[in-house]
Amino acid sequence: MAALPAARPSDSPSASASPAPSSATPTATPAPHFASDYAIPPVQGGLAPVITRVATKQPVVFLTIDDGATKNPESLALLEKYGYPATLFLTKSAMGDNPAFFKGFAQRGDHVQDHTISHDTTMSTKPYGYQFGEIKGMKDYITATYGTAPTLFRPPGGAYSGAMRKAVADAGLKAIIHWEAKANAGSMQYQYGNALRPGDIVLMHFRPEFASDLAAFRAAHLAAGLTVVRLEDFIGA
Repeated sequence: MAALPAARPSDSPSASASPAPSSATPTATPAPHFASDYAIPPVQGGLAPVITRVATKQPVVFLTIDDGATKNPESLALLEKYGYPATLFLTKSAMGDNPAFFKGFAQRGDHVQDHTISHDTTMSTKPYGYQFGEIKGMKDYITATYGTAPTLFRPPGGAYSGAMRKAVADAGLKAIIHWEAKANAGSMQYQYGNALRPGDIVLMHFRPEFASDLAAFRAAHLAAGLTVVRLEDFIGA
């Protein structure tokens, strides 16, 4: 999942963000660099790998934000305030009414990744052709809309299958990205333990409670002594 771009600090805005600093935005400070000790496993047997957590000794954590239904400018402002890079897994049915909203995220370096056209949570049970169409269709839409092809895929609802792994690989994507920690309804939820661990991939959503979810994530990563870095940079996606 060569030398990688410097990771951003969790407590200061990005030095590479495109908007010029304003009186409401703190001045950026030098970013710490965390050399990656992880790489995405290769496609094997025609099946894309599934990454649930990044196996790393570095004190890093990854923020991923899904769907795109709620388009509140506060979400981008909060990520800028705290200097948090994010990976966006967007679905056309949720964000397609205003794709321009997410160009602000792309301009600051956040990658728009593939989360299907329709967000069908039963997709993993459907025929290969249907799954490939949902995945490749969204890849093509993201490429046309934002000018950069996605490299990662997240299944709607989290369920995946062998057919889905094949469809992901055949669509030219590198990996399926899962999670074991989630910021939801203003609190953190963990599949294992009761705190964030190095290499955790955290799931959030563009929902009305974005600010309270981000606050819960912020408290958790600071308590764990982890820095938020961009998933794609660290794993080489």
